Amino acid sequence: MAQRIRKDDIVKIISGDNKGTTGKVLSVDPVAQTALVEGVGLGHRHVKPNQLNPRGGTKDIHVPMPLHKLALVVDEKTGKTSRVGYKINADGVKVRVARQLNNKEVK
Repeated sequence: MAQRIRKDDIVKIISGDNKGTTGKVLSVDPVAQTALVEGVGLGHRHVKPNQLNPRGGTKDIHVPMPLHKLALVVDEKTGKTSRVGYKINADGVKVRVARQLNNKEVK
């Protein structure tokens, strides 16, 4: 399946506890169909005591979000989202296009 959301895209969460929040994609895992979104999906990991950290404790980690809960933001001022399609230019280059905004090219 074509990878519709890429690293450094601005996305909006469309379902779940964080619905309506926007953030930048830090990384995408195409095999698991998940993405890490900046500031969204923070969790805690318990750390055992070791020589570097003798007391142990917790550390904050990013929890990946499923790609089906993300929508690409095409207009950052209004927060308008769009589905993503692909089109081949006159140069023969395959580019992503926003479907809802009259095939506006997505960088």
